[in-house]
Amino acid sequence: MFTKVLVANRGEIALRIVRALKDMGIQSLVAYSEVDRETLAVQLADESVCIGPPPAAQSYLSIPALIGAAQSRGAEAVHPGYGFLAENSSFARAVTENGLAFIGPKPESIDLMGDKNAARETMKQIGVPTVPGSDGPLQSAQEALQIAQGVGYPVLIKASAGGGGRGMREVYEPAQMADCLAAAEAEALAGFGNSEVYLEKLVQRPRHIEIQVLADMHGNAIYLGERDCSLQRRHQKLLEESPSPAVSPELRARMGEAALMAVRRADYLGAGTVEFLLDLNGSFYFMEMNTRIQVEHPTTEIVTSTDLIKEQVLVAAGQPISFLERGQIVPSGHAIEFRINAEDSQNGFLPSPGKITGLRLPGGPGVRLDTHIYAGYTVPPTYDSLIAKLIVWGNTRAEAVARGRRALDEFQIEGIKTTIPFHRWVLDQPDFQAGEVHTDFIETH
Repeated sequence: MFTKVLVANRGEIALRIVRALKDMGIQSLVAYSEVDRETLAVQLADESVCIGPPPAAQSYLSIPALIGAAQSRGAEAVHPGYGFLAENSSFARAVTENGLAFIGPKPESIDLMGDKNAARETMKQIGVPTVPGSDGPLQSAQEALQIAQGVGYPVLIKASAGGGGRGMREVYEPAQMADCLAAAEAEALAGFGNSEVYLEKLVQRPRHIEIQVLADMHGNAIYLGERDCSLQRRHQKLLEESPSPAVSPELRARMGEAALMAVRRADYLGAGTVEFLLDLNGSFYFMEMNTRIQVEHPTTEIVTSTDLIKEQVLVAAGQPISFLERGQIVPSGHAIEFRINAEDSQNGFLPSPGKITGLRLPGGPGVRLDTHIYAGYTVPPTYDSLIAKLIVWGNTRAEAVARGRRALDEFQIEGIKTTIPFHRWVLDQPDFQAGEVHTDFIETH
């Protein structure tokens, strides 16, 4: 087992990893930028090291700085968290080529699944259902028009190399194609350094369902149920729950087996997520695979009584999944995660950085809070706006919703705008209470 691990990330995920390492008796070394010097992860880690100025390109995205920090302080492994370099195969290779362990999948697996179009073609080859669309990157607007005519409008143009809603455009009629294609390519190039895009049929009013998978070096691979991530704005998740109100045990098994087919084809190692679209008829289609831990992993941890960060570390150290004797995991109860962002949800979700002047945290039965903030902490404008994840659990979905309402009412953050009022609004919507949540929920309501 490792004795010291470099945490190559920031915010709540860095603190989450630090805590898991402490539980395992492993020393934590947190890399931080100059603006993050006062964060809780830095304060609570065993060691910390400054890797550069605030811009991510000069700190959290600097491979030489991170490798140098790990080597100079005697770390044996690197945990990338999510975002930044977590799905960067060049970083994974650099880590291993410098004699360190990468707590994540092999670079080859990241390459295979990181190109969304290539991953989609791979899934088609092994029989995992995919949405009809182009067979590769689009070469011209004329080609896009021909394919769209074949699959039928509306269609979706998507970046091959990225996610998070960037490089994505919905096209409802031929006259929109040229402009939407150009905009998607430009956004993909700016966001991911790769302008390639592909086209697929737009599944209308789908649910976004993802399957949590875990695989080790001993040939073991399992899935741990699903998460429903349908509540989104601009293709970015705001609330997740597990299990999904729309997934039966039989459908869960079919989706889980499809996810494991992807794991085996990718020769995958560690924790990952295979994401599907579920249509109104109950058919599901492969969307992408995220080769990292997800923001919403706590919902799975709660309903399966597991620690996914711990399992990542164990697997990277060559050990088997620790709970295999339990057999296939069956979810217990219901969990909901609310992403608390420093955003003004009443004003188009505009970012709201600034100093937190007052803070009251929620608690009580069935409440978990993953956050790095505290009274007096200044949320910088430099990075992602996520500042906390509020996770609630109940024996039933109704009980989880009730606990979510109570916890949100208890949770007060002063000095900045947050998405807490938005989540209170969501819980009051009859459709949400009935489990009728699709990716167009916000636009519809």
